[in-house]
Amino acid sequence: MYISRMPLNLARFDAKRLVGSPYRMHAAVESSFPPDSARVTEEGRVLWRIDYSEADHSAWLYVVSPNRPDFTHIIEQAGWPTHMQWETTDYSQLLNRIAIGQQWQFRLRANPVRKAATDRVKDSPRKPEEIIGKRQAFVTANQQMEWLMKRSDQNGFTVLQEECGPALRVVQRQKERFERNGATVTLATAVFKGQLEVTDAEALRRALCHGIGHAKGFGCGLLTLSPIHTSLSR
Repeated sequence: MYISRMPLNLARFDAKRLVGSPYRMHAAVESSFPPDSARVTEEGRVLWRIDYSEADHSAWLYVVSPNRPDFTHIIEQAGWPTHMQWETTDYSQLLNRIAIGQQWQFRLRANPVRKAATDRVKDSPRKPEEIIGKRQAFVTANQQMEWLMKRSDQNGFTVLQEECGPALRVVQRQKERFERNGATVTLATAVFKGQLEVTDAEALRRALCHGIGHAKGFGCGLLTLSPIHTSLSR
């Protein structure tokens, strides 16, 4: 597995077009690998995420993949072709270090959803089969954090606790609409930042390589770790 990152030049028109459409960015990321290159393997799958920094108004594209990518076309369209390239690192250097009891800071952009249940549509004038089982987005920050907390155990971690509660924040929430094959897709996303403790090293490695939640092709599901420096409440 590999983890890569590259800067995006948001002053360029093509960069704004890519960032503004998860469908276009998905196509650009997919084009970073040869046609015969596997997108999903036993080890993991292609995942991507765009991180924004309000401090310096920068944007970075992060990609985890089973094969080494070539982002030349994205650099030419949305980067700085004559000044900066992308970085790609063997992800096993981090994956092999993960052990039970370790504590990490994490970041995740996800699509928190639930399946509609029968009791939610009992009195609906619409036919139940039109609603039951369909995915509905969680829209409040508390609902979204609860969604992630419920999935932490199966993904090999527990969220650390601070004096004021869980070391978990929703730092960005967004509802995106984009065209896909002539239809309009609506995607509700949340960016989580928090601190975790490893409870199952193998399950966490799987989450890092296979993603968490739905809409993985559209920039959701990529969990990344970094050393803990400060408390989130500070």
